[in-house]
Amino acid sequence: MTFKYSVTLPISGSHKLQRFTDWANQNLPGLAYVLPPQTPIKTETMTIRLKSLEDRAKILTTISKSPLA
Repeated sequence: MTFKYSVTLPISGSHKLQRFTDWANQNLPGLAYVLPPQTPIKTETMTIRLKSLEDRAKILTTISKSPLA
């Protein structure tokens, strides 16, 4: 299956990939996503690839209730 949908989230600082992975495992277990191979520390956003629009809605709803650290 392809990951043809995306969501761009505000996230700053270091270890963005690990922080998002930890957050997703805790708040949205079983969610299928693809992260970029790396993100520069200076960037303030990160784009995550998703399989469906429903997954995008889940992330946006959950992140509003439980923001990324």
